[in-house]
Amino acid sequence: MRTRTLLTLVGTVAALSLPAVAPASAADTPVLTTGSAGGTAVAVGDTLTAPLASGTKATLYSSATGTSGVSCTSSTFSAGVTDNPSAPGTATESVSGQTFDSSSCTSNVLGVTGVSSITVDNLPYTTTVASGGALTVSPASGSTIQTTVKLKTLLGSITCVYQAPSLTGTADNADNSINFTNQQFTKVSGSSLCFSSGYFTAKYAPVTDNGATVYVN
Repeated sequence: MRTRTLLTLVGTVAALSLPAVAPASAADTPVLTTGSAGGTAVAVGDTLTAPLASGTKATLYSSATGTSGVSCTSSTFSAGVTDNPSAPGTATESVSGQTFDSSSCTSNVLGVTGVSSITVDNLPYTTTVASGGALTVSPASGSTIQTTVKLKTLLGSITCVYQAPSLTGTADNADNSINFTNQQFTKVSGSSLCFSSGYFTAKYAPVTDNGATVYVN
């Protein structure tokens, strides 16, 4: 009888102890993982990359509801992870590159015959990604997010410079994407052929870390 009582007590203690282990493990899940939600932690120092989502375009249109402006079918970004705390929390990245292949870019602005280049200036930018998917891109203190667009026109080349204080977007685990929709830029220099405001929309996917898809927890 004493033996059975002792075994019952040991079994009860073990059963009560097991649930206490699970929350500790869950608390160790970082904001950014690879392979799956709750998967392998993305290491600080790793570089995340992504192309435009297949079949989509990056656009800079003259209005939030219009279709006049510049569009590109090839663009990539890269960002180094600088902090990846436990979830829920906010991971931090340093955007070191964002490129647009000018050969994939076109413009339907009256008087514009082609796109020479699109350059993202004032890098690096700081990107924060919160649990839940909210994403914010910010310039360095005292700087601004800036894009320079060089266009070919009937009268020669023109340069349009656009700036924004910050950008907001979302990260989506369904397709490992980051999305920007109608992020407003204001023209700070350029000819009358440069529209006064530019609204940037793009979807980058999949976001990967050394080839492994990235998830937000």
